[in-house]
Amino acid sequence: MDLLELIKQPWPWYMAGPLIGLTVPTLLLIGNKSFGISSSLRHICAACIPADLPFFKYDWKKEAWNLFFVLGIAIGGFLATNFLKNPEPIAIASSTVTALQALGIQDFEGLMPADIFSLDNIFTLKGLIFFVLGGFLVGFGTRWAGGCTSGHAIMGISNLQIPSVIATCCFMVGGFASTHLLLPLIFKLF
Repeated sequence: MDLLELIKQPWPWYMAGPLIGLTVPTLLLIGNKSFGISSSLRHICAACIPADLPFFKYDWKKEAWNLFFVLGIAIGGFLATNFLKNPEPIAIASSTVTALQALGIQDFEGLMPADIFSLDNIFTLKGLIFFVLGGFLVGFGTRWAGGCTSGHAIMGISNLQIPSVIATCCFMVGGFASTHLLLPLIFKLF
């Protein structure tokens, strides 16, 4: 098996997990204690918005490495989508498929169910809930929690920060509640 074929295969958790875990000591060794996507969005706003908002008045250039990290994510996503596609269908647990079919979701072809995330749904009430209200709640929650899931769960917990442990527990409880309570309710109503 050549390198390209190896990269195209899904990686098991015991390879991907340690690679993500090695991010923390690497960042700590180079002197960075913050990591996450939401902080990158703040740096972009601080660089681009010439406003007198106190939240954006700081030396964002010291965190410029984070902007290159986000650029790498975008480039990596593009390369993976266009050149490293795995020809195998996405493996979804049969219990998950059964649970989603009970909610009326039938299309399991892509990364996201087209029954929810398609252009046809943008201007519907269901689309308003998923795209606009959901996006607002994610942004609001990220700001309120002082960071995103990756920042708190990967970097914050590794730094033994109690607020990150609390935030991650709340993210998990919110995710479980959304999956088991809100999602079925939304699909029953619409």
